[in-house]
Amino acid sequence: MSDPALREAASTPFRPGGTAQAPPQAPSSRLAAVDAMRLLAAIAVAAYHYVGTPTPRFWGEQYDLPQAAPLLHAISGYGWLGVEAFFLISGFVICMSCWGRTPGQFAVSRIARLFPLYWAVVLIIVVMGTVTVLIGQRSGAPTDLRTTIGNLTMIPRPLGVDFTAGVAWTLWVEARFYLLMGALLMFGLTYRRVVAFGFLWLVIASMGRELQSNVLNEVLLSQYAGLFVAGIACYLMHRFGQNLLLWLLTGFAWCYTLTVLDDRVATHPTSNWILSAIVLTGFLALLALASLSRLRHLQWRSLTYAGALTYPFYLVHQSIGIPVARGVLKTVPTLGLLSAVFAGVLFSLLLAAVLNRYVDRRLGPLLRRRLTTALDPAPRKGTTGISLPPPTPHS
Repeated sequence: MSDPALREAASTPFRPGGTAQAPPQAPSSRLAAVDAMRLLAAIAVAAYHYVGTPTPRFWGEQYDLPQAAPLLHAISGYGWLGVEAFFLISGFVICMSCWGRTPGQFAVSRIARLFPLYWAVVLIIVVMGTVTVLIGQRSGAPTDLRTTIGNLTMIPRPLGVDFTAGVAWTLWVEARFYLLMGALLMFGLTYRRVVAFGFLWLVIASMGRELQSNVLNEVLLSQYAGLFVAGIACYLMHRFGQNLLLWLLTGFAWCYTLTVLDDRVATHPTSNWILSAIVLTGFLALLALASLSRLRHLQWRSLTYAGALTYPFYLVHQSIGIPVARGVLKTVPTLGLLSAVFAGVLFSLLLAAVLNRYVDRRLGPLLRRRLTTALDPAPRKGTTGISLPPPTPHS
């Protein structure tokens, strides 16, 4: 899920009274090391879907992943933690993107970044599924008109329809995080407000879990709140420097995260909580290194480009890449399972590059400009300067 917030983040002067420490050092506008983390998370998720899935005979009766690639299958079985890593990184990046922006500007940046690529992928999946049905095969994704229309909103599940792109459930989680950050933006971002927001979010989310309140759990994302807050704390350290309060916030968020992680582990029967906690903590350590150590000065264009491909690759690798791999395996079975998997991943990467070039780079900026103009439209000609007759005096 690549995000331009790393290159778009605005820096604003530090407000007196925000914190007692010295004025912050202006952070870099682009963190290539964080892009590398994003790429690693995407690879982890793809590995899980392709070779780590616990579904028996996922690639057919004659192919058994535990036997075909036992070590790769065991390691990739923890690839689902790449989603948690995305949420962790999102806390960092979205806090960076919010700083110095109005709620309207933040909304425009999110809409222009996410929707063009998402719409394109949904339509590609629907076209592929429709063609598959027309030639007498079974489509793996819903292609009916109602489901497609619902998916174009990016919130199909609340509307009562299935996701066209299976991985898009994470976008609904992200959207609710954006709403929380947008609400905070209404009050203006300062160091102290963001720190207080982080602590308060975790406490109220904990109350939602204790009360078993579906409303609080859904609104406050109680399953993932610790990941987002830990990412926010890392950004605050990146922007303002490390201090005891921010490390306490990070520690609180991480204790929360590892505790509720057991719920996610329970949905992945081949995973172990201890190993999952170790892997996820490794992602946190990588984010700290990428943003707080000398790695924050890394400026490799290859990593920046890889980060730009992550979002389109994430969207297409499952719903499009896996059917391609299945087709290769069915058409040329002599290639073997791993070769077919490689073909599906390669096709997904190439499609991601095409989408990045012709959708993200072209439609994204266009949509951003149009939405920015729409935020403050000029009055139409002939609708201003109209003179009204003076009121008639009372007799």
